[in-house]
Amino acid sequence: MSATVIETAKRRARKAAADVPPKSELPSPLARVAGIAVLVVATIYFIAPVLWVMIASTKSNRDLTSSFGFWFAEWNLPANYDSLMTWTQGLFWQWVGNSIFYSVSAGVIGTLFAVMAGYAVAKFVFPGKTIAVGLIMAGLLLPVALLTVPLYLEFHALGLVNTPWAIIIPSAVSPFGVFLGIVYAQDAVPTELLEAARIDGAGELRIFFTIVMRLLAPAMVTIFLFIFVATWNNFLLPLMMVSSAELKPVTLGLFGMMSYFAPAKGAVMLGALLGVIPLIILFFSLQRFWRSGLAAGAVKG
Repeated sequence: MSATVIETAKRRARKAAADVPPKSELPSPLARVAGIAVLVVATIYFIAPVLWVMIASTKSNRDLTSSFGFWFAEWNLPANYDSLMTWTQGLFWQWVGNSIFYSVSAGVIGTLFAVMAGYAVAKFVFPGKTIAVGLIMAGLLLPVALLTVPLYLEFHALGLVNTPWAIIIPSAVSPFGVFLGIVYAQDAVPTELLEAARIDGAGELRIFFTIVMRLLAPAMVTIFLFIFVATWNNFLLPLMMVSSAELKPVTLGLFGMMSYFAPAKGAVMLGALLGVIPLIILFFSLQRFWRSGLAAGAVKG
């Protein structure tokens, strides 16, 4: 019994020693301090604006200019909320709902088509494949703002202006999503697995929806997040496409409030804070699935 215990202890010691990197690979004390300093600065850089908006949403116009920005003054939050609801005529939460609907719809549609296109380009040989890849790469280099006016003319000719489709359809097109789908499909989808499925009699649609989509889960979550955030933050496209107050996203609605003469800036800050809550919830909700998908993809790879 004692020999077994000793042998087990030796194996654990060897394993622990193997897990410790040699001294040459360990960062120096100066490098560790520099790394921690960079992380602290980056944390402050990303958290400070959110903290400022939270504090500014509780202030009046006078307090915003007379008090320290990162400290509370007179509690004006209820009055700011009443001002926000009054100015928007009760449409603020409808604008938030519109943004969620546009972003989720564009994210789901865009993610599905992006991974389908990426998988096809990565795993199939067809005429014009090189040209297709070149067009996708050109789409990555083309600023989205340049396409807004041509898109407006096209959708106006189709009679789709001032409809939800005028925002959802252009937002669902993601050259970056297709490129990411190509990169993931090349490494995460083994060709041998596809050939085995075809030998077993599975059709291409069944292979994609039952095998490929599971393997591309990390790419799908990433693409969905990119499309969702881009659609949520988009301003120029809704400004051109939508004129009805009931169809506005929250970004366009808050812009109208800021363009008003002498707006209640605290109310605008409160609207911006409430409008970003769905994004925060989305990131915290999908972070777990994103990490688990990446881990599963690494094990399968």
